[in-house]
Amino acid sequence: MFTPEILTVSELTNQIKQSLEENFSYVSIIGEISNFRPHISGHWYFSLKDSNAVLYCTMWKGFNNFVFFTPQDGMKVIINGKVTVYPPKGNYQLDVRSMKPAGEGELQAAFELLKQKLSSEGLFDVEYKKPIPKFPEKIGIVAAIDSAALKDMISIAERRYPLTELLIAHAKVQGSGAAESIVQSIRLLNRRDDIDVIIVARGGGSIEDLWAFNEEIVAREIFRSKIPVISGVGHEIDFTIADFAADLRAPTPSSAMEIATPKIEDLVSYLQNFYQSTSGSVSNKFIEMKRNFIRILNSYGFRVPLEQVRRKAKYLDNLSYKMIREFDNNIKLRTGKVYLLAKTIENHDIQKTLKKGFVLVKQDSKFVTRSTNFNPDNPAVLKFYDDELTVFKKK
Repeated sequence: MFTPEILTVSELTNQIKQSLEENFSYVSIIGEISNFRPHISGHWYFSLKDSNAVLYCTMWKGFNNFVFFTPQDGMKVIINGKVTVYPPKGNYQLDVRSMKPAGEGELQAAFELLKQKLSSEGLFDVEYKKPIPKFPEKIGIVAAIDSAALKDMISIAERRYPLTELLIAHAKVQGSGAAESIVQSIRLLNRRDDIDVIIVARGGGSIEDLWAFNEEIVAREIFRSKIPVISGVGHEIDFTIADFAADLRAPTPSSAMEIATPKIEDLVSYLQNFYQSTSGSVSNKFIEMKRNFIRILNSYGFRVPLEQVRRKAKYLDNLSYKMIREFDNNIKLRTGKVYLLAKTIENHDIQKTLKKGFVLVKQDSKFVTRSTNFNPDNPAVLKFYDDELTVFKKK
């Protein structure tokens, strides 16, 4: 009669562990996330389930850093990893190495779920929207430092309103860690007291590319910002959670800068309108005061000393005329200074200088301003008015 080998619990568990881990060293599984718990250590613990079974999963910090979205309960995902056994409890689980949404529909569902959640909390309510200043002295920009979107925004600001100053807070805007990078940049700008408005921007892309702007932490940081925030993410048809949380949504990064900056011509027009309205108000006030004064003069109490009052009235008329003339001259002088400033800024436009035939020389990402700083052994970039050329040392 066959007598089986008697094993200890540990021995049997170790044999099962060895068998499972050797035969299921790499598996790809689709299922629905439940009980998702991000630990303070950075590790993720969750379950993957379908209608008939549940699989416990662990994803370590070193691997989940490469997941571009934050998993949510109910989201259907595809995960890759290996089966492991935890001997102290006799449980088997999946050691997850990678994760992605099962389809674009899953991201859209997560988008709608978070949108509904934040909307119910009031994060999108109009009453919390801060007004955008008309003439900002300094604009903070949260964007990738090497992006085409940032270059377009800088060009628009220089053309429309060169009086403003731009402060760039570089942020990663795509992939793992992008949401945290955007949050850090917004916080950095909010620590300053000289920023008038913040633009959060990124060029167009797929829903995966823009997903950092659909993360809850980004929306809440925009809502908490003490500085007004304009979102300029993607193209006109793209909407992100950040758009709803921002104080104002622009359809593109370029549009965001156009909204944030007035034209220099608008500033001159504003001063002219101010002059006309103020001058008219002052004149009307003096006319009203004069009428009241004449009415008092014609009263019974002033009939006897009327001649003396009339002399004072003439003096008052002359004084009023002088004040209005001085006011007009002052406004005209200040308007002329604004025109002169605008013309000076226009004359210093680098594009006009290049159009005359001048060339900017750049080496190692820096402009060469002196011949002694030019290194003939290194390649150089020549910036003309219409193009840039890279030249190399002839071998």
